[in-house]
Amino acid sequence: MTESGAGSSDGNAIYVFAVCGAPVQAAVAHLPGVAADAPVRTLPFGELTAVVQTVRAAEFSDESWQARLSDTVELERYARAHHHIVTAAAAACPTVPLPLATLYHDEERARLALTGEAGRFRAALARTADHSEWGVKVYAAERPAQDTERPAEDVDSTPRRAAVPADRARPAPGAGLAYLDRKRGMQARREQRQEEALRMAETVDAEFQKVAAAARRLRPHSPELAGDHRVQVLNATYLVAERRSGELETLTRTLQDSTGAQIELSGPWVPYSFVGEV
Repeated sequence: MTESGAGSSDGNAIYVFAVCGAPVQAAVAHLPGVAADAPVRTLPFGELTAVVQTVRAAEFSDESWQARLSDTVELERYARAHHHIVTAAAAACPTVPLPLATLYHDEERARLALTGEAGRFRAALARTADHSEWGVKVYAAERPAQDTERPAEDVDSTPRRAAVPADRARPAPGAGLAYLDRKRGMQARREQRQEEALRMAETVDAEFQKVAAAARRLRPHSPELAGDHRVQVLNATYLVAERRSGELETLTRTLQDSTGAQIELSGPWVPYSFVGEV
């Protein structure tokens, strides 16, 4: 959607936050947006309305944006400002959020490009009207302490004395076989727990899909990247009618009780995940 080179001139550019199915001027006019010196306003095109702001093009040049990508604090500030406008618009009427830093050279170019996408916007608005997005994350059960890997030399738990002669420090007969059996048992239990966790995730997903109008499975977060020691086995998002959103808390508690799953429910969100598929 971003117009190539929109941020390369020395003048102004038009930043587009979202496309709405109704006028939303009152809902967004008092918000700061991504630029401090220009109001957030609306730009009608056909029967639809875009939420826009005039910004200095130099602040969104390719070079400026690349530099911003390496500044997490500054990037988060822009992302929050963008999301704040989208959320305010969505609270007022059906809204299709556009990606961060969607820019056009001027109003005429923006109106022309958005009009060309009007059919897609209408379909997305029809699909998400009176719906919200909800996130569901499911985590595998914690690994029992007895399955914690130990070095082979620590398998024999008998206290040892220092300076034992080499010929007397040999493992007892059968110690190697017992160690291998223990390793195989740990592996089997890990595989069993993994299979149980995956079945549990499928059960949770199937039950949420019964409430949802649409669903998307996302790549589970790795414990290292998420800074969470738990193993995530389901990372999904669901498009749920607002009239049914009250069922989700009850469904979560019921599934936690029946499966023992650790389930995290988040939302409601603007349906970002369900506007790009139409």
